[in-house]
Amino acid sequence: MSTYECPTCNKQITVGRDEDAPYRPFCSRRCKMVDLGRWLNGTYRISEPIKPQDLERDEAQDES
Repeated sequence: MSTYECPTCNKQITVGRDEDAPYRPFCSRRCKMVDLGRWLNGTYRISEPIKPQDLERDEAQDES
């Protein structure tokens, strides 16, 4: 069994299989859409631009 916490409403969810949680990590479609709305209206945002060294580090991890 897997237990996780919905990042939108903080509800604890326990499922036997990952397939039993179609909106994971969210508990429901509603929480998933609330999160998307927060990204779209600017509540959530990336705080700084990506630096070239960040991309190089990601590429090196992909190769290993």
